Amino acid sequence: MQDSLPTPLRVAIVVASTRIVGGHSVQAERLLDAWRVDGAVAPWIVPIDPVPPAPVDRLLRVKYLRTVITQLWYWPLLVRELRRADVVHAFAASYTSFLLAPLPAVLVARLFGKPVVLNYHSGEATDHLRRSRVARFVLRRLVHTNVVPSAFLRGVFRSFDLDAEVVPNVVDLRRFTYRVRDPLRPRLLCTRNLEPLYNTSCVLRAFARVQAQFPAATLTLVGSGSQESALRREATALRLENVTFAGRVAPSDIHRYYADADIYVQAPSIDNMPLSVLEAFASGLPVVSTDVGGVPSILRHGIDGLLVADNDAVSLADQAIKLLGDPLLARRLTDSAYRTLSAYQWSVVRDGWLHAYRQAIERTSDRDAAKPAVESTPFNAA
Repeated sequence: MQDSLPTPLRVAIVVASTRIVGGHSVQAERLLDAWRVDGAVAPWIVPIDPVPPAPVDRLLRVKYLRTVITQLWYWPLLVRELRRADVVHAFAASYTSFLLAPLPAVLVARLFGKPVVLNYHSGEATDHLRRSRVARFVLRRLVHTNVVPSAFLRGVFRSFDLDAEVVPNVVDLRRFTYRVRDPLRPRLLCTRNLEPLYNTSCVLRAFARVQAQFPAATLTLVGSGSQESALRREATALRLENVTFAGRVAPSDIHRYYADADIYVQAPSIDNMPLSVLEAFASGLPVVSTDVGGVPSILRHGIDGLLVADNDAVSLADQAIKLLGDPLLARRLTDSAYRTLSAYQWSVVRDGWLHAYRQAIERTSDRDAAKPAVESTPFNAA
């Protein structure tokens, strides 16, 4: 596989910078670090959120003007950076984000005749692809290889007659240390951003039931977002004790929070392949989660963790309490969960990316030589 590629292969990774803490930026940084050691690929980051020089950078503080300013700096940056790449690897999410971030990268890459690998991560894929003819057109006609991190998302793509390769997220097992919790204490952790789709309100309501039985129980919420003020008010209204809003934490430090906790809980209403769950697996934390999206594809109920229905705070609490009453069950779950991480180690993920890059390069001349019929692309269907 490697012999058919330039060495090193120059890959421009178009993704949010680490100023925006999220799964995309974390995965991109891990790929960057791994490839630098590996040597087969010479990657660099092309940020979708470039910071203009002073004094223009002050305009980024203005909510709607921020988008205009960012785009004015983003497009010229793409022109400068993508022309020197062998492959363009663009991370993608849904809705407006798709139009503002990966779409410009795809268009500029095609302008220069570069192979495009689009790395789609959104748990909202079903609704996005149903609504957006633009997204379907781009994924089918303009991208050379679509890559998704889970079999769940590949199934969503197939339902829209879209091809996709599966390359899972990579977990850095050097940073997250597996530890047996003995005794298992009521120290709960959730590391999802405080946005509506992650339903941290459900976690707070579940914790109220846990704390009713274990008064010394603690809950640490790592992350920031638009719901923080409302969630703080809810915690007060529920008269919760020992709830810590840790705020935004750098990816390099997040492992400390897993190390200090004993049970990982989350209650997303929409999700794909949460890196947080894999990080909990790597740290030896038993996981209780809602069974939405792609979560059941990486966490088998009763085998690798415990699953409950969406927005079911009572069951979320009951399952956490069940773990506290049955440490042997918790140990069986964490042992099984840790064994699944072999699929997310660099040796596996590396070959997946090399295959995707090679495939995109091979398809470039073939697809560009053919002239497909023009498909209607109503850009009001974001």
